Order: sequence, then structure tokens, then C-alpha cells
Amino acid sequence: MPDSKLSNREVIIEFYPLGGYVKVSAMDTQSLTEISIQGPASASQETLKHNAIKRLEYVLKKKGLIS
Repeated sequence: MPDSKLSNREVIIEFYPLGGYVKVSAMDTQSLTEISIQGPASASQETLKHNAIKRLEYVLKKKGLIS
């Protein structure tokens, strides 16, 4: 996460394969905010991780927890 606004925060990421897709959960440990996204099982883990982090950034910005 070098260019991410979350680079100085701890984020836990989990991957759950479910048939033809993967559920990805990302949690910011400082605010205890968690999000989930889904993607195709054929997508790379790096792509799914990037998308989950972007979604987490969006939610934290919306809540006013990051700028």
C-alpha cells in the first residue's frame, strides 16, 4: 500500500473462496471498520486486495475518519 492513505494503518485482509468467486474482507484495526467485496475466482489476489483497500478507503473517507 505505498500510495494508499492507509499506508500508516494496520489493515487485516482475508480471502474466502466460494465456488466461482472470492469474498475479500478488509478491516482497519484502528477504527474497527470492516468492508467486504466479491470478485471472480480467476482474478489475482493482488487485484482483489487492491479493490478491497480502495473500498475501505472510500468508507473511511465517508465516515470522516481519514481525509
